[in-house]
Amino acid sequence: MNTNAANASSPPHPHVIGLTGGIGSGKSAAAARFAHHGIAVVDTDAISRELTAPGGKAIPALLAAFGPTLIDAKGGLDRARMRARVFADPGERACLEAILHPLIALESAARIQAASSPYVILDIPLLVESEHWRKRCDRICVVDCPPALQIARVMARSGLGAAEVEAILAAQASREQRLAIADDVIDNSATLAALHRQVDALHMRYL
Repeated sequence: MNTNAANASSPPHPHVIGLTGGIGSGKSAAAARFAHHGIAVVDTDAISRELTAPGGKAIPALLAAFGPTLIDAKGGLDRARMRARVFADPGERACLEAILHPLIALESAARIQAASSPYVILDIPLLVESEHWRKRCDRICVVDCPPALQIARVMARSGLGAAEVEAILAAQASREQRLAIADDVIDNSATLAALHRQVDALHMRYL
């Protein structure tokens, strides 16, 4: 495709739908349903894992900033240790984000640009917290369910206790904050089939 010609008459990338939701909300299930329809999903968590895997682009900077104790035996980031460290120290968290976020932004932009589907799902947990990411979205879709259901789902799949899951929820944007920025809301308080029906309807609208 002639990019210059396309730029003259259309945006330089497909329409971007920002997909977000708290832990245990069902955001991944919604993203998978959009992918079922042939829609490109750019998953910022997956990009982060690639960047911090053995040989990942972020490893040299992480090693320089945090030292070898945060790198595992295979040469990748020890995610459990890093999670504990940044959870306890906002300064450390800011340092980690300063390394990872620009790299994630570059890679996600490249994948959006390369997408051939009619629109792109940008799957990003921290959409509420980041004005930078919100500006890159044409619409924002929030996957929502009651916090008690989030806690139950995360406990069931992770083995974490209620207090640990509640601490994770407390560190994320609130349900009210997410709903306040939503253009579209997927109610995932019922069955997977109900979630699929809502995604299917949104897919037709986004087309």
